[in-house]
Amino acid sequence: MTLLEVCVDTPAGLAAALDGGADRIELCSALALGGLTPSAGLIALAARTRKRTQAPVRAMIRPREGHFLFDAADCDMMLRDIDAVRAAGLDGVVIGASNAAGGLDIALLERLVAHASGMAITLHRVVDLLPDPVEAVDAAITLGLSTILTSGGATRAVDGVDNIAAMQQRAGGRIEIMAGSGVHADNAPGIIAATGIGAVHASCSRPIAGISARLLDLGFDNANRRITDRAAVAALRQATGG
Repeated sequence: MTLLEVCVDTPAGLAAALDGGADRIELCSALALGGLTPSAGLIALAARTRKRTQAPVRAMIRPREGHFLFDAADCDMMLRDIDAVRAAGLDGVVIGASNAAGGLDIALLERLVAHASGMAITLHRVVDLLPDPVEAVDAAITLGLSTILTSGGATRAVDGVDNIAAMQQRAGGRIEIMAGSGVHADNAPGIIAATGIGAVHASCSRPIAGISARLLDLGFDNANRRITDRAAVAALRQATGG
């Protein structure tokens, strides 16, 4: 059975993902922005849920939207966020950083990994910004990471299967390669068959109907905001061998 990780950014999303059959949770805020560090309250709630369900939870460590070039203040914030995730008792963190040359910021990643020692660590889709995502596999293994989340450098994982397959081959069982971006029940079996991966990542979300025009006008809501759909999680769980 392929591992199913679902990314969520609300308490309702967390409940829907677990009820639908998610094996693992990526905990975030602001999924409409690609996922940012979750709040202390959501981290605490997920930790209590973790004790009840036993489903592993990894928290996103991304202090702001935009590029992945981080300065000293950003790094200090990420270190403190890792401390909060550890103190809450979650299983791991999701990190990533790039340098001005377009490669991974190995020095910063080494610092984050050392600070998260003993926790599971995912390298997020910063790898999809690299000229060659396949090269990230060796670096991630050297860093001692647990998982690489990737779309193979494409907008959608279904369009990046050649690179994902190459990453899976390069990994050789030394690190988990997890396909994400646009993964759903209809295309997941084909992605898995084409790449040989053992894990997929998805939001399993749907648009929110009836968002207030007034809230949008005042900047209090986002027209692209979505909500985790339990039925979509269950469908993807079934499509991936659940």
